[in-house]
Amino acid sequence: MGQGHSHESSNNKKLLLISFILIFGFMIVELIGGIWTNSLALISDAGHMLSDAVSLGLSLLAIKIGEKAATAAKTYGYKRIEILVAFLNGITLLGISIYVFWEAFNRFSEPPEVNTGMLYIAVAGLIVNIVAAWILQKGNTKENLNLRSAFLHVLGDMLGSVGAIVAGLLILFFNWNLADPIASIVVSILVLVSGWRVTKESVHILLEGAPTHINIDEVKKALEELKGVEEVHDLHIWSITSDQPSLSGHLVVEPKFDNDDLLNKATSLLKERFKVKHSTLQLEGESFAHKEKEEYTH
Repeated sequence: MGQGHSHESSNNKKLLLISFILIFGFMIVELIGGIWTNSLALISDAGHMLSDAVSLGLSLLAIKIGEKAATAAKTYGYKRIEILVAFLNGITLLGISIYVFWEAFNRFSEPPEVNTGMLYIAVAGLIVNIVAAWILQKGNTKENLNLRSAFLHVLGDMLGSVGAIVAGLLILFFNWNLADPIASIVVSILVLVSGWRVTKESVHILLEGAPTHINIDEVKKALEELKGVEEVHDLHIWSITSDQPSLSGHLVVEPKFDNDDLLNKATSLLKERFKVKHSTLQLEGESFAHKEKEEYTH
């Protein structure tokens, strides 16, 4: 089982690395091409491809850091670096989208001449995104959160490439240069949504918020329904990183109850039903719980 997990991790890392090189390399080409052809749509799509490259890089970083053991000083290891970088990535994406909106607004009053070479660059961008998506879908996108998010990023960027192609066709056949700022706004909305989502999720994790897929009331109710549990209090659920939820809580247990058996059942419940693999539960009697509450209130 350990060898299988290691092989899957190595395979995911290889797929991510190939996709990262493809996306990052063409992002530079698209940025230079956007400046050369005077196409804001290409420049905004390059910004979206930058977000894809950063997302792929973060996924690679997360896998690499996951292999690094925790230390006495960093008991959780360095897994939070992924979240810190994701936060900075989100802020950058918001900045890029605001800049593109502003440029597009200025171009509406005086649409500049756009070189139709943008069409060929946009088509090449679409091909690169299709290849990258095909490579990523070979991995375990159903169970691996990092791989799935990277795959969705690339799919979103494919829409940006389609927008730039449509703008290029309208300019080529109808000489309608307004299509360029319109397409750039559509792409920048995609960037804005991605940036907002990444920023919101990273801030939520950094503030020790409960994972969005776990209902804390349901967890408390499920623990209280275990035989031998009289009360659950001081229940906390947070995320170490995007796919590693943790839990701590106090269970008030009936007198003379088998604590080891109860602890086994509680941890199994958390793993199987709520996918919480790391939990710390304190089992206590009524007298201890009462004394603890008194000390807390005073």
